Order: sequence, then C-alpha cells, then structure tokens
Amino acid sequence: MKETELLRKGIEVLRQNDADIECVIAPRAEEIISLLVRYINEIELFNSAYGLVGAESEKELVIKHILDSIAPLGIILRLLKETTAGDRPQIADAGSGAGLPGIPLSAVMPNCDFTLIERMGRRAGFLWNTKASLGISNIDVEEGELEKTAPCRFSLITFRAFKPLDSKLLKTLFKACAKNGVIAAYKGRREKIEQEMAPLGDYGWEAIPYTVPFLDEERHILTIKTPKI
Repeated sequence: MKETELLRKGIEVLRQNDADIECVIAPRAEEIISLLVRYINEIELFNSAYGLVGAESEKELVIKHILDSIAPLGIILRLLKETTAGDRPQIADAGSGAGLPGIPLSAVMPNCDFTLIERMGRRAGFLWNTKASLGISNIDVEEGELEKTAPCRFSLITFRAFKPLDSKLLKTLFKACAKNGVIAAYKGRREKIEQEMAPLGDYGWEAIPYTVPFLDEERHILTIKTPKI
C-alpha cells in the first residue's frame, strides 16, 4: 500500500468513526489530503538535517505522526465548543518542532488560528518555510520560549512530546490560556498519565482515549481546564 493511500484510508476511518470529524473533513477531503502529502514531503526533505521527527519509514511517519495528530480531532472540536463563544478560536502548539500536531490540525481546521511556538531557530525556520510552501494562511510561527508568549491569548494549547508536566510548566500554560481556556496534551498510556499528574494536585484533569488508525498503541488526550480565579 502506498503511503498516500495509507493516509487516505486512515482519514476515511476517522471520518467513519466520529460524526464531528466527518462534518469538518467531508467538504475539503481531497484538499486536506493534498496538503498533508505535501507536508510529509517537506518533513522528509529536511528531516535528516534538522532532526524533526523520529520515523524509520514514510509509513511510520504517516501513522505515528500525521494520523496521530488528527486522530483526536473530534475531541478537540468538542473542547473548543465548550471554551469559545462565537469567537475565532486561537490555538497554540507548544514546542511545535516539525509542526506536530499544529500543521495537520490547521489543515483540517481553517476556521481556527494556530500559533506554532518553537524555541530552536532551525526548526522555526522549517515551520515558516512549510507555511509558505503549503500556503496555509491560518498559521503563525513564534520563535522562542512558551514562557515569553503574550498572556491570556489561547482558547486551547496543545502539544506532543514537548515536556513532562510539572508545576512550573502548568503555571506557564495557564498564563498563556485565555479565560476558560484548556490544555490538551497528546499522551500515551493512562498509567503513565496518572504517574505524571499524581504530584501536581487536583486540577480536575481528564484523560480521553482516542484511536489512531493502524496503530496498536494506547493513546489519550490529557485535558486540563484553566482554574477559575
């Protein structure tokens, strides 16, 4: 199976399994697949020089990075319904690296604005180049630390493989969130999530399971809502 077909079939599985995903993707399915294929090509072109992702094959890149980024789309859409009231959602991808999950999500969510926050100059340069190459207009790139971003900006902050959560990082994330904002972190096994959250006190977190097509691994979105003051 060619990897483009693998991507297409994976997206079809996600559409079949979640009505919210189907509503978002159906009107633009071919455009989205084209954007994601071009994005995969950009990663493959620059990966060896910039160390963007750990993937031993294009198949692994498609499943573990692209499909994993969009698999919880339904969860994210429902979170945004709870946290935004008619405004255009502002979403941050913290420690964006290769643009995961921010670029795949921006491709399927054109009615949201994404800020990709990346401290490493070469990777930030890759993100700017990819934005231009793909022509995705709802992306901005910030080169720098999350701690230095303007406060109270984002309806939702998401990240994959950024940093383990601790009290300092949570404080930084909450500061960057708008009122009623939410953190949505891509995580693996629930057991590890419980171990990570145990020292941090009661933040009313929730680990929502999701399934990545063709991947036999436990995956969750860890959600933490901004504390009410």
